[in-house]
Amino acid sequence: MPSVATTLPVLYSFRRCPYAMRARLALQVSGQACELREVLLRDKPAELRQVSSKATVPVLVDVAGTVIDQSLGIMRWALDRQDPGHWLAPAQGSLADMLALIAQIDGDFKFHLDRYKYPGRYPMPDGTALAAEAHRDAVGAMLTTLESRLRNTACLFGARPALADMAILPFVRQFAHVDPAWFAAQAWPHLGAWLSAWEQSPLLASVMHKYPVWQSGTTGVRFPDTLT
Repeated sequence: MPSVATTLPVLYSFRRCPYAMRARLALQVSGQACELREVLLRDKPAELRQVSSKATVPVLVDVAGTVIDQSLGIMRWALDRQDPGHWLAPAQGSLADMLALIAQIDGDFKFHLDRYKYPGRYPMPDGTALAAEAHRDAVGAMLTTLESRLRNTACLFGARPALADMAILPFVRQFAHVDPAWFAAQAWPHLGAWLSAWEQSPLLASVMHKYPVWQSGTTGVRFPDTLT
């Protein structure tokens, strides 16, 4: 894999993290080159901790040294520079509408997703925990609203993908993979088709390459690969 110049923005990433995934999607489609540093979440490098007290991926450090440690912020950073797919201008609705829907997914949806995927990791104040199925059903109710959106359009805000689709898809994918048989049995044909089309897309494949773990003191890899 070719090395990159130190003048590129640096992206700390973890391949399977849905937040990092959506950041890479925006960087890929916008063509914004960066130095990607793949990290292990169980062994985070000191450099990541130094630039962000949050110390979770993704984190982008631009060439001026500005740190962006929110995935949606990285998406906006990339797309504000170049947005060839018009992700910030959906075919239907507005950017504000998309951000409102994304906030729901980042909030209640993610809350219940974590507790469904990792049962027992998040006890209630009294030490008990809701059954994983209760959290699954709470997410399911929110997915039903996405199914309704997709009944008449191929994407969440019209006929073509936009910011909301790409910010939300990684989390729906994560939910679906917890119990694929259960997910496939639900009455969400349009949601399932939306997810399946994305999972089979060249775009997803382009951001899911398995890079070697970055070693401190070395140069990362150039991302997107299409720019090498």
